[in-house]
Amino acid sequence: MSNSSTMTALVHTLRHEAEGIMSVELRPWGDTVFAPFEAGSHIDLHLQNGLIRSYSLLNSPTDQGRYVVGILRDRKSRGGSEFIHTQLRVGTTLTISQPRNNFSLDENARHSVLVAGGIGITPIYCMFRQLLALGKSAELIYCARTRKEAALVEQISGLGAKVRFHFNDEKDTFPNLTTYLAGQPTDTHFYCCGPTPMLDAFESTCEALGYPHAHIERFAAAELPPAEDAQASYSVELKKTGKTLTVEPGLNLLDVLLEAGCDIDFSCREGVCGSCETKVLEGDIDHRDGVLTKAERAANTSMMVCVSGCKSRRLVLNI
Repeated sequence: MSNSSTMTALVHTLRHEAEGIMSVELRPWGDTVFAPFEAGSHIDLHLQNGLIRSYSLLNSPTDQGRYVVGILRDRKSRGGSEFIHTQLRVGTTLTISQPRNNFSLDENARHSVLVAGGIGITPIYCMFRQLLALGKSAELIYCARTRKEAALVEQISGLGAKVRFHFNDEKDTFPNLTTYLAGQPTDTHFYCCGPTPMLDAFESTCEALGYPHAHIERFAAAELPPAEDAQASYSVELKKTGKTLTVEPGLNLLDVLLEAGCDIDFSCREGVCGSCETKVLEGDIDHRDGVLTKAERAANTSMMVCVSGCKSRRLVLNI
């Protein structure tokens, strides 16, 4: 990974938030200064076992000198959340990234509806508090399997705001997003973070209800196969350096760029963190990420080079 955007943080506090969920408070180490962040932002943690994982910031953007993330001990962990829950200790240091935001909050919206599923509450909680602090009209819908697996319930209940909780075991059913989201003005902005089935349901519900302002953040990229017209091999022209590279069948664009000596930030290699977003000057992109919106994909002006490919024989990147 390019080191242009990393810094050192101290693990200051580990706190049990709910069943299977802990929060990690990070503070600057040495002469490090934490950059300010916007609601909806996330950071990468470079773990001592060599893995890099992205987590949303849940504390207020007005906080100075600390970042707080919430981490679910994933039953299908490939070593990230499992390591954090069992090996991370107060007083140790971690390399972290600067905050990035792929889930921007429109603070000028007339009304906002925020939907969280499980650990998806972490960015949503930050966004909801930010809107309330600004005196904006907002409501929260928080869904989880059980109350004991839901983090921040007490803090949210104390906000004195419009909040609807849906715990599957108490309601004896899964949430019906059509019921929860119907009846809003079309200029309302909707936000959702949670597991993939909820995000898919949220997107289709907003589309069916005619809501144009729907925003999501994914934990994991959808398993998207290459488009039928994706090229197995294509040339890549680097506009700034004048180099021309070839992506051969079976090769990954990011790896080809790194092999050629390009200085590109990257982290997840799964198309969800947004760190490798690269400006595209020419070419028809085969988008396979979980970051860009439908409109951004249609604009064809940037791509996540870690997972996406090309439908044309030639691609021109602003590198």
